[in-house]
Amino acid sequence: MLDISTLRKYDSQGMHEVYDKWPEIAEKAFHSDVEPAGYIGMDHIVFAGMGGSGALSSIFSSILSKTDIHVEVVKGYLLPKTANSKSLVVATSISGDTKETLAVLQSAKKMNCKIIAFSSGGKMQEFCKENDIMYRKFPQMHSPRASFTGFLYAMLKVLGPIIPIDEKDILESLEELKKIGKKISSKNLSDSNPAVKLAEWIDGIPMIYYPSGLQAAAIRFKNSLQENSKMHAIVENVIEACHNGIVSWETSSEVKPILIQGKDDYIKTKERWNIIKDYFKTKKIEYNEILSIEGSILSKLITLIYLVDYATIYRAVLSQIDPSPIDSIDFIKSRL
Repeated sequence: MLDISTLRKYDSQGMHEVYDKWPEIAEKAFHSDVEPAGYIGMDHIVFAGMGGSGALSSIFSSILSKTDIHVEVVKGYLLPKTANSKSLVVATSISGDTKETLAVLQSAKKMNCKIIAFSSGGKMQEFCKENDIMYRKFPQMHSPRASFTGFLYAMLKVLGPIIPIDEKDILESLEELKKIGKKISSKNLSDSNPAVKLAEWIDGIPMIYYPSGLQAAAIRFKNSLQENSKMHAIVENVIEACHNGIVSWETSSEVKPILIQGKDDYIKTKERWNIIKDYFKTKKIEYNEILSIEGSILSKLITLIYLVDYATIYRAVLSQIDPSPIDSIDFIKSRL
């Protein structure tokens, strides 16, 4: 069982303290006086970002998935060949120094794309200032991954004229963040905390299955398991898995399935979930289920991400690991 002294001992840099404030940070960011972007009527948007910033891109892609806007997400160095002077490139680097995103930003400038960039400063801020590029600066809190809600809701405010999302959906998501925050924060380390229960269950190599609409939450879960808990994790679309990945369960392994399900998944997706669960029961394979709340896609994704992110912090502490250091990433960056 977790207790607050153990949490503070292993989470030596206080990541959990920032997560406890996520609902407050999100609300403050959305209601800030940051100036909205002037672009309107864009029908092609490219979101560029890596890691925690890339997770923001995935959220916006999900929000826009049922609109007529052509959305592309870049997690790398290169702009898609479809980008041109009529495209809007949204470049996000929470640190401001992500080399891949800076390369995309430079390409977008050369291609005369419309651009808006977000960071906490760094080289991105300098480049935007030197090249007269629309730029918004937000504070980094603890680390890029812990800064997620602050950047997300500030970006929702800035991109309001561009992103066709009702303000009521944003306000709903803020309320849902508060509700789940009371259940999963470090102020409640009892058996009633679903993030603690999930952390205690996680073992071996998590295999995270997801429906297409919740891909952003699944990928974020994988990334946070890797960064915070320092463990391997795999993600797979549940429908695609039924055509290949399911066969891997015919042999025993250390892989443990986790099923992220939407409250209102497509009827055929629900059918597939039921079949897979029957299969696991037949094979005596233990699995865990995470069910989204009802509400808008934003509410579903942000509450899922809050839950699974916090679970990865708790998992790290249960394993007597500090979730904050990312020595392997620092090693790679030092060689670039």
